[in-house]
Amino acid sequence: MCAALIAAGAVGYKLYTDQAPSAAAPTAPVGANGEPASVDEVIAGLEARLQDNPGDAEGWRMLGWSYFETGRFAESATAMRRAIQLAPGNSEYHSMLGEALVMASKDEAISPDARAAFKRAVEIDPKDARARYFLAAAKDIDGKHAEAIEDWFGLLAETPADAPYAKDIRDVIRNVGKERGIEVEKRLASAKFAPASGGFRTDGAQAATAGIPGPSPDQMAAAAALPQGQQDMMVAQMVDGLADRLKREPGDTDGWIMLLRSRMQLGETGKAQTALRDATAALKNKAADQRRVREAAAALGVPGA
Repeated sequence: MCAALIAAGAVGYKLYTDQAPSAAAPTAPVGANGEPASVDEVIAGLEARLQDNPGDAEGWRMLGWSYFETGRFAESATAMRRAIQLAPGNSEYHSMLGEALVMASKDEAISPDARAAFKRAVEIDPKDARARYFLAAAKDIDGKHAEAIEDWFGLLAETPADAPYAKDIRDVIRNVGKERGIEVEKRLASAKFAPASGGFRTDGAQAATAGIPGPSPDQMAAAAALPQGQQDMMVAQMVDGLADRLKREPGDTDGWIMLLRSRMQLGETGKAQTALRDATAALKNKAADQRRVREAAAALGVPGA
């Protein structure tokens, strides 16, 4: 797994939350017991809503995003295709589809369908940062390493200095340069960002929603009005839900890598170490998968990897 794709979840999420316009909703989702709704309750509500109103493109996007954040990538792609059928001119829908296809693929890192989705996104909006990021990763996979790095530098030049993903793009350039034997340190040292846009936090550990995939005010209407503390709680539920699923499905190598990435983005290094130990034990009879997890852990900076 190339360094760019190991980092994709963190970078892709931060790019997405930056591009999306802020919006407010009047009420926060609650469950039957009056407490904040669980992720499963939010998804069930969206599914019911779409049964009543299948022509709601934004509803399909919310459902696709919700499926994505719970590791149901193939279902996410299906939902995003429904959104695209209803609103084919929305670049965000195409780039979301592409990312879901990347995560759902078991055979190709970035499949032809995913590439087509990203290309369509930039045709609609040449500044779609997520699509640009993954198209550069596709070039790296195709052996066009220098071109990929140039594209990431181009994206970096348009990135506000205080954007939550600024450091991640620099890290991707640094890691891929090291992996491919391309000198990038001097350029990184002199790289210029776009003017700071204000309001961003670059330290993912301060807020879960700035560091790992999780709800944001405009990404899932059911979570839009949650106070920050409750948003953080929902993100934690998602990550813990993934950990619980891996106890039931310990052979899911991609799931373990996603959990490692999420724990590290939250600053939960101890839990990341525990997840690495659990993954190593669960995959003890799958040497290749065990190696993938260890390589990912090392790239993510898990202590002891």
